[in-house]
Amino acid sequence: MTLKHIALKLESPVATTFRCVKAANSLDIDASKNAVHHFAVDADVTSEFNVGLIVGASGSGKTTLAQHLYGADCFNDLLDPALPVIDQFPESFSYDDCASMLAGVGLTAVVCWIRPAYTLSNGQRARAECALQMARQTAAGETTIIDEWTSVVDRTVAKVMSHCIQKHARKANKRIVLCSCHYDVIDWLNPDWVIDCNRQEYVDRRSLWRNFRREEQLRFDIRPVDRKSWRYFSKYHYLSELLPGGVTRTFGLFHGDAQIGFQCFANYVPRRNTATPMQMHSNRTVIHPDYAGLGMGIQLINLTSELMAREGFDVRAKFSSTPVYLHMARQPCWKLQEVKRQVGKMNVGGSMMRQSGFRVDVKTYSFKFLPGIVQIESE
Repeated sequence: MTLKHIALKLESPVATTFRCVKAANSLDIDASKNAVHHFAVDADVTSEFNVGLIVGASGSGKTTLAQHLYGADCFNDLLDPALPVIDQFPESFSYDDCASMLAGVGLTAVVCWIRPAYTLSNGQRARAECALQMARQTAAGETTIIDEWTSVVDRTVAKVMSHCIQKHARKANKRIVLCSCHYDVIDWLNPDWVIDCNRQEYVDRRSLWRNFRREEQLRFDIRPVDRKSWRYFSKYHYLSELLPGGVTRTFGLFHGDAQIGFQCFANYVPRRNTATPMQMHSNRTVIHPDYAGLGMGIQLINLTSELMAREGFDVRAKFSSTPVYLHMARQPCWKLQEVKRQVGKMNVGGSMMRQSGFRVDVKTYSFKFLPGIVQIESE
C-alpha cells in the first residue's frame, strides 16, 4: 500500500453587498477567511479495490476531491429520462448482459426496464445510473464515480441500495466510488476504503471487508392482508394485473407500517376428494423495487408457504422464469416435481393462449413445498 498526500484548497466567492457585509460585521466575521477551506489527507485510492466511499457534510469538499482524483467530468450522468433504461446500454451488450447488470444492482422488476426512466423513483433511477456507469467500464482500472449517493431516498432504501451496489461491484469485479453526506450507509456499503472529509481522515478497509459483520439489521414482518393491496404491486409484476379467482390467501411484507411486498396463494385445481389437502399455489410474489436485492422475495415465498402448510394446505409453485427456478432449486424446502414445455396452436402476433389459460412454447417448472424445514420467527 502506497499512501499519496492529497492537499486541496477550497475557495468560495465572497459577496460584498450591503446586507452580506452588514451580516458579517454584526458578528465580526472575517468573510474572506471563512471562504477558504484547506483539505489534506494521506490516502491510497489506486491499489486494487471495488468499492470506495468519500463521505462528509455538504461543503466539506467531497465533490472537489473526487474531481481532483478522477477528473473534472467524472460526474457526467448517463441516464436519459426519456428512454427506457434497457435501451441505454452500449450496443455491444446483449440482452442477457443488460438484464444481468440491472438485476445485479437490484433493479429486478422488468417493468422498470422498459418504461421511460423519468417514471422511476429516485432510488430506481440511482440504481439505473450505477448500472449504466459500470457497463461502460471496459478497461481495467476504470472507475465509476457517483455523487450524492442516496441523498434523496428514504434511509432504509438507502441501506438496501448500498448493499446491492457493493455486492454487484464485487461480483462483477467493477470499481465504484460513491460520494455521500450520510454516514449510515458505511456498514451497508462495506467499502474497501473511506475518506472522511469532515475529519480529513483516511481508513483502509481492504483487509477487513471480507470478514466484516454488520451489526445493524433491518426487520421485516409478514402479515395477512386484504387482496385489495395487490393494486399497489400489480404494476411491478410480469403477469396479469388481476389476481386469480376462486380460493386465495394473501400476505404482505412490511417494514414498520409500510407494506413493501405482496404474496398470493391460489387454488388452481378443484378438490374433488375432500379427504385430500387443498392445493394452494404460490404466485404473484412482488417486492417493491426500492427494496429489491436483499433476497426477500424467496424468503417471503418460503415463510408464507410454511404458514400455509401449517394450516393443512398442500403448497405448490409453478414458474416459467428461469431465474426464479434457479432460486427455487437451491431451496431445501422445495422439491422439483416436473419440467414441462407447453405446446399448442400459436396465436398470430403473440404466444399467449388466454382462452386456454396458458402460454404456449414456454417451459414451466413445478415444485412441491416440503413443510417443517423453514423456521418461522414470531413475536
